[in-house]
Amino acid sequence: MEVEDPQSRRQSVQDPILVGDDEVEAMIDVQDSEEDDMEDEAPAVARASGEEYIWPEVSPGHAARYQQQIDAIRAKFDEEDLEYDTTMVSEYADEIFEYMQELEDEIMPSPDYMAGQNEISWNMRQTLIDWLLQVHLRYHMLPETLWIAVNIVDRFLTQRVVSLVKLQLVGVTAMFIAAKYEEILAPSAEEFAFMTENGYSKEEILKGERIVLQTLEFKISHYCSPYSWMRKISKADSYDIQTRTLSKFLAEVTLLDHRFLRVKPSMTAAVGMYTARRMLQGDWNDSFVFYSGYTEEQLLPGYYLLVDKIAEPGFDKLYLYKKYAHKKFLKAAIYALERAREQVAEGLGDGMVLAQ
Repeated sequence: MEVEDPQSRRQSVQDPILVGDDEVEAMIDVQDSEEDDMEDEAPAVARASGEEYIWPEVSPGHAARYQQQIDAIRAKFDEEDLEYDTTMVSEYADEIFEYMQELEDEIMPSPDYMAGQNEISWNMRQTLIDWLLQVHLRYHMLPETLWIAVNIVDRFLTQRVVSLVKLQLVGVTAMFIAAKYEEILAPSAEEFAFMTENGYSKEEILKGERIVLQTLEFKISHYCSPYSWMRKISKADSYDIQTRTLSKFLAEVTLLDHRFLRVKPSMTAAVGMYTARRMLQGDWNDSFVFYSGYTEEQLLPGYYLLVDKIAEPGFDKLYLYKKYAHKKFLKAAIYALERAREQVAEGLGDGMVLAQ
């Protein structure tokens, strides 16, 4: 899906999606998705049959070992300059991040919600998210707006069954809601309607907004994007610009890959930083473990997933790739694609059992 330039409206609309007022009321089916039951069943079968855990889940033994390693590093880590770093509000940083960790569990969508959908698929979701990336960049919105919008889409689809012709309406409505939370000057409903090439009207988007907010019980601002944790982790390498830019691209790649729906934002940030460090020939030393709260062993499966996603055929045709191939973003996408293909050619480890 291409985004039309706001400065040049076209008189004709290609393949418009015309939706009447009565159809907007039916944007969601009356029945809830059956994902709640399915979500509980899959992990239980895996544990009962003795199979390995699906990343990022780990056995209690592994979890205890990881925590011991992290606690040991925290106990000996010398953080002399933290109190002088005003950018990290050191007086409140610990409490802030503890609260953010509590919120993570509340805003996680079901990783298997597509099994409860009748007309849409994971590939359609990827197309929608890639289109939202175009909308987001065209209107120069904040990074957090994009992450909140995608989280709204996934949580809404977790709870409601949506038809194919309404999927784009869900996406544009999610971006409309997210912009209200994050932007100083958010695009109007008319502008969001125009983004869809007038496939939906202002009234339809406003009705969709009410449905989405009621379904999610108005829990929007609870979500904290991976960038919040990424800023903290970046302290480990003194905010290196190349690592930060590459890690932002890698983090946004996770938006397109449904296998990362299982991963909390804090771990998504750590996986992005870890993958960027490996691609730039860096290591994951104690400083990174201290600020991220994750060991290298915990992040390796995520690294394999990211490399696999970037190296898949057609990735360079996505808008996300074109966005980060620009010199403004240090051509991070071009570099990452080259490194990913090298890693695939060399052969990646099997790692843990990953979500399919």
